[in-house]
Amino acid sequence: MSGTGAPQNPTAVDASDLTVVIVAGTWHDTITDGLIAGAQRVLDATGARHRLVRVPGSFELAVTAQAAFAGGADAVVALGVIIRGGTPHFDFVAAAATDGLTRVALDAGKPIGFGVLTLDDEQQGLDRAGLDGSTEDKGAEAADAAVRTALVVRGLRG
Repeated sequence: MSGTGAPQNPTAVDASDLTVVIVAGTWHDTITDGLIAGAQRVLDATGARHRLVRVPGSFELAVTAQAAFAGGADAVVALGVIIRGGTPHFDFVAAAATDGLTRVALDAGKPIGFGVLTLDDEQQGLDRAGLDGSTEDKGAEAADAAVRTALVVRGLRG
């Protein structure tokens, strides 16, 4: 895994005029709770108004993001954990979550920070969840991407 090239100061923007909804699955709660904490930390630091909505799993993230945009959100941070098992279920859920979130973002013309971890094992998630001992904080990165992109999109639309 490589954090090379990650933004050095992800909270150095003013997003106080943005409303962001974090949508997060409920599977693998230790990892997911770490992702949520990282996203909330970034959103608090940027001043963005935000709320958290929990859904059963990663498959449900897209429709919930769509509802968040319909409700006026400027950006969404999608957080989930999908761990490979012994069946093709992983491939179907990972593809559906990715494709669904992409479609929702493009249809809405608004950004979704993608914090859905697709993992071979639980340790990979613990390493990326922003927990004590983690080497990366993908929840924070997803929130930073959502906020920065929302500001760019807003600026382009003038």
